[in-house]
Amino acid sequence: MSSYKVLDVNDDLPIRTKGAVHSGKVRSVYWLTDADSARLIEEKGYQVPVGTELAIMVISDRISAFDCIWQGENGLNGVPGKGIALNSVAAHWFSLFDKAGLAGNHIVDIPHPYVWIVRKASTVRVEAIARQYITGSMWRDYAKGVREFCGLQLPEGLEANQKLDNVLITPSTKGIIKGLADVPAVDDVNISRKNIEDNLAAFNFKSASDVDKYEQLLTEGFTLISKELEKLDQIFVDTKFEFGYVEDTDGQARLIYIDEVGTPDSSRIWDGPAYRDGKIVENSKEGFRQLLINNVPDSDVLLNKDRMPEREALARDYLLPEAVMMSVSETYVGIASKIVGRELTIPADPRQEVIDILDKQYGLID
Repeated sequence: MSSYKVLDVNDDLPIRTKGAVHSGKVRSVYWLTDADSARLIEEKGYQVPVGTELAIMVISDRISAFDCIWQGENGLNGVPGKGIALNSVAAHWFSLFDKAGLAGNHIVDIPHPYVWIVRKASTVRVEAIARQYITGSMWRDYAKGVREFCGLQLPEGLEANQKLDNVLITPSTKGIIKGLADVPAVDDVNISRKNIEDNLAAFNFKSASDVDKYEQLLTEGFTLISKELEKLDQIFVDTKFEFGYVEDTDGQARLIYIDEVGTPDSSRIWDGPAYRDGKIVENSKEGFRQLLINNVPDSDVLLNKDRMPEREALARDYLLPEAVMMSVSETYVGIASKIVGRELTIPADPRQEVIDILDKQYGLID
């Protein structure tokens, strides 16, 4: 067995909840009972309206890529420190957003590095993506002759990994949206601004002006993070933000940042010196994708969507070498430590730490 304990299963904690636990690829959400929400709002003085629903959001150390969860040898079914790295980076950017006067976010408290207490938000059904460089799927399509992306025209003559003149906003759908003539009913499909404007209700926008607002917040957030990473000689290549509505204490609906921002999972971050030397060194999950491509027996299984059943079987049965998982850990914890300005400590037993804090300090363990 590995000497590290990772938090790989995060949907079975003994937290008192109402309803089922919602578990995504990396995070699990425990909706608190109305009584516990009300009690914590009063006890902790959270600045949210009375009656706001709260949830415990627990991040795991699981790692997903190519729409699958991957595991390592020796019981290392996650990347040591990955969860703490993602939460620390996102919380750092949210703090800087607050100082800069940008929109707020859904976090009301951080009991433990693996845990956020969040308020309920009505999610906008758009993955808000900003790109400063042409790489990844955009480059692959461009190389095949595609010049229009999400309603935007790209010029001729671009090269792989080139910096673009402007930050491009290239949204995609969040979840499957049915019944729209110009939008295929599949998750994570590219859309244009016009698609959103023509179907505000389907994308859960309250007004056309809020489409302007989300683009403004995406651009402002991207610019802030990019400038901060420049100070570390790191390049903010592209990223995905998510937005939602909450009710303010004055009863007004307000658009805020939700989920995570600027993390190595939701963004590409390149090493600046390597880029100037003509090389790409990934300080984000893209590096793990490349490790997978180089390690699995047949990389086409990962790249060919028509082979999804084979890919799922591969992810279920294939164990990555422990050295690979530790290399990914070094990438995540390393870039996170740089960003937050201090060395991150990987907890010895994250699961038990989380349970103890939520029990003793929050009274939420049954």
